[in-house]
Amino acid sequence: MRIAYLVNQYPKTSHSFIRREIEVVESKGIDVTRISIRRTREPLVDARDIAEAERTLHVLDGHFLKAVLAVFVVCGLHPIGFVRALRSAFHLGWRSRRGRLVHVIYLAEACVLRRMIARHKIDHVHAHFATNPATVALLCEDLGGPSFSFTFHGPEFFEYPTHKALGTKVARAAFSVAISHHGRSQLMRVSDHVHWRRIALIHCGVGREYLEHPPVPIPATNRLVCVGRLDPAKGHLVLMRAVTLLAAEGRKFEIVFVGDGELRSTIESMTQAQNLQNHIRCVGWKSGQDVIEEILAARALVLPSFEEGLPVVFMEALALERPVVSTFIAGIPELVKPEISGWLVPASSVGALSRVLREVLDATPEELQALGRCGAELVRANHDVAREAMRLAELFEKTVLEGRRGSEQREVQVNLMPSVQMHVKGDAR
Repeated sequence: MRIAYLVNQYPKTSHSFIRREIEVVESKGIDVTRISIRRTREPLVDARDIAEAERTLHVLDGHFLKAVLAVFVVCGLHPIGFVRALRSAFHLGWRSRRGRLVHVIYLAEACVLRRMIARHKIDHVHAHFATNPATVALLCEDLGGPSFSFTFHGPEFFEYPTHKALGTKVARAAFSVAISHHGRSQLMRVSDHVHWRRIALIHCGVGREYLEHPPVPIPATNRLVCVGRLDPAKGHLVLMRAVTLLAAEGRKFEIVFVGDGELRSTIESMTQAQNLQNHIRCVGWKSGQDVIEEILAARALVLPSFEEGLPVVFMEALALERPVVSTFIAGIPELVKPEISGWLVPASSVGALSRVLREVLDATPEELQALGRCGAELVRANHDVAREAMRLAELFEKTVLEGRRGSEQREVQVNLMPSVQMHVKGDAR
């Protein structure tokens, strides 16, 4: 059985959870082809991601004529499917934020994907994220490609103001996956209840390097760590304002920003303007092992996001027995529980965040370690990638098996039709 994993950009430093998931799926004997719609733009620092990049195929590799040729070839070979896919593209693009023209471009990408799938004999496509990867997978199925499924992470919900396209994807997919109860509720909200039984709850997870890491005591230093891409949705500027308040009190502490992105220059400018050089340090992207070391060197992880699904870095920090400070949004409260595994504050509240950071800085190592241990138990119970990805692999096997049975039944019916007609004609004579 051959499965294709379809992602907009793969691999990326922030997508290590996809790499872990693929490793488990492959351990079950399933052949996985990695397909990225576009090449990853950011530099890769982890050797495992670099190795993944060498194994990954690309739908768009800079050759415009390749996509044009694919459209003509697929249209010629599958004219009815092409018309069906074009209709779907217009339907999904109607009143969407991206518009119909962009969805026609997605159709061209689906034509390229259709040819790749035929070449590699793919039985099923699984898209990570319900945005354009799921759209391209759906259009590819219209073109005569295999069944598809997708994992919904949460922030994609804001990509669909009318939610109509997301509901269509739930209805069309062989199954869809939500990574949290909150995410599952959003898929249920936009879809007909008859499709709810095909919405699975499968958590993202962490591997043995986190789950079996020897306990490391909370350091005595007042260091916190913030891990994630430097993006407006992550709430970094609220954190910077809270840091400014704490620094004005004369407190000694440091927050290390691990990651990169469009806000880095803004954070560095604010650091200079507010004279926070002794409190803020940006270190860019780090390898997986370096991230572990940064987390262990801190007394807690903080990420006051505005928009999330359920960040994998929270699972990583808690597995390493470091409590988490975040916000009351999406699936986060399912893992970060106040006074049990960390602290939660209202998103955007500088005052609430600064008060909690004071608590973290004033807490004893023993108090922090107790929260971290409770968090580690939650992660072991619900976010072991070996267990969660195995459930996904079972869905792949079931989907492909049922698809083959359906094809065999249709083939039997087609093969029987001539003999049945002949029998009827014979009786008529």
